[in-house]
Amino acid sequence: MCILAFSWQPKQQRLHLFANRDEFYARPTASAQWWPDLPHIWAGRDLQAGGTWLGVSKSGRFAALTNVREGSAGSGPRSRGELVSGFLSTSLNSEQYLQQVLAEGEQYAGFNLLLGDMAQGELWYGGNWFGANAQPLTGGIYGLSNATLDTPWPKVERLKQGLAAWLAEHQTPEASFTAQSEVAALALLSDSQLADIEQLPATGVDITLEHLLSAIFIHSPTYGTRAQTLLSIEAAHLHIVEQGRGSQGELLERRQADFYFSSQ
Repeated sequence: MCILAFSWQPKQQRLHLFANRDEFYARPTASAQWWPDLPHIWAGRDLQAGGTWLGVSKSGRFAALTNVREGSAGSGPRSRGELVSGFLSTSLNSEQYLQQVLAEGEQYAGFNLLLGDMAQGELWYGGNWFGANAQPLTGGIYGLSNATLDTPWPKVERLKQGLAAWLAEHQTPEASFTAQSEVAALALLSDSQLADIEQLPATGVDITLEHLLSAIFIHSPTYGTRAQTLLSIEAAHLHIVEQGRGSQGELLERRQADFYFSSQ
């Protein structure tokens, strides 16, 4: 996944999260579903390495991952996708799990990790690179792409602003999206506007590629946005929608899960 924006209101145990996962079209991926081997997890699945980029559990946990953009693609002996499914399966709390992961950070290429346990009313962020210190998040609107949390890349700022406007118009006490609010949210994630050249960050990649990656919704012949996810949690009610996108930018399918979890 390459971009997400979320609104966190801890007093209400309310979370809204919009996310795009960008990946090579040739990488095999399974659609979001309850996993047969880990039936408490609902997520898409990377069939090459076995992990995922975003998922939820029946106990009210969720996790999301973004990679760090570096000039030369880093690698590690372990897949970053296991960090998400690992949290959804562990009994460790968010802080304990994140500290454990960061102690082994050299095993993974650069990552950002967002961990939430809604039954405990907590949300944590951290990563294995400079500036991504483990921290609990207070209430507010946040954005994350392939740099540290709230790095003001043009597309991150645009998605955060879009989320704020969406909340002002569509937020209700219920976790489920209405047909109208879902369409509006997915429109934000389908924004293909490119940033002006002078606004681009310097991440070490070629300027042509940097420009391509400056859109919220990315499309090229070999790489682009493959999954769009809407997650909403209100108290103990969790609602998640994921739609798959194809190599021509077309809509492939829509999956959703809607359930109540224990808040004790």
